[in-house]
Amino acid sequence: MSRSTPEYRLITEMDIDIEVSEAYKRLRTNLEFSTRSEKLQTVMITSTHRNEGKSTIAANLAVAFAQAGKRVLLIDADIRGACQHLIFNTSNEAGISTLLNGQSQLRDAAMSTLLRNLELIPAGPVPSNPSEILASSEMSGLLTELKHRYDLIFIDTPPVLSFADSQILAAQCDGVLLVVNSGGVKQEALARAKASLEIVNARILGVVLNQKKPKKVDQKLKSYSY
Repeated sequence: MSRSTPEYRLITEMDIDIEVSEAYKRLRTNLEFSTRSEKLQTVMITSTHRNEGKSTIAANLAVAFAQAGKRVLLIDADIRGACQHLIFNTSNEAGISTLLNGQSQLRDAAMSTLLRNLELIPAGPVPSNPSEILASSEMSGLLTELKHRYDLIFIDTPPVLSFADSQILAAQCDGVLLVVNSGGVKQEALARAKASLEIVNARILGVVLNQKKPKKVDQKLKSYSY
């Protein structure tokens, strides 16, 4: 796996953080068993606000599934606040934005990582119309094509309460994981985020509590949240 910059290091690539790595494997197992009777191929990961750890969790969860032998694609659809290219230390010249605008081909935008089974489509340059291109027929067509290539597709999106992008993509995904800063998000904000997702009939798979202090594992998660 490519070494990411220190600020965004992948927890699951660090042998010293066995407990944290196990936490992501438990999350992987919970997802697998909670959806055994229903198809789960596209999973959107979002939060209520920024700085709750959604991008770090998306990256490490993608790694955890790739380590289990799944063919995994991670898409950075948080176009305005992209960071997956920093986590994986790749270029951001081509990505989901250039794909949807017809400026690049899938072979140019889908980047290999040094981790077997895991590929990344970065966000790409910020266009003038992020919400519109994510709502386009090109996006739905792209997801249809990608489902034939990968077992699982994780999509990192902007916070639900910031832009319409998350609602747009939630309607196209099999399920949504909502990342919440434990103790840092008011119940009212969480309720509004949940209601926003329910408006588009999103299937909420669960809530991931991040930066929760009591346990040692959670303290480590806090250090690497984004």
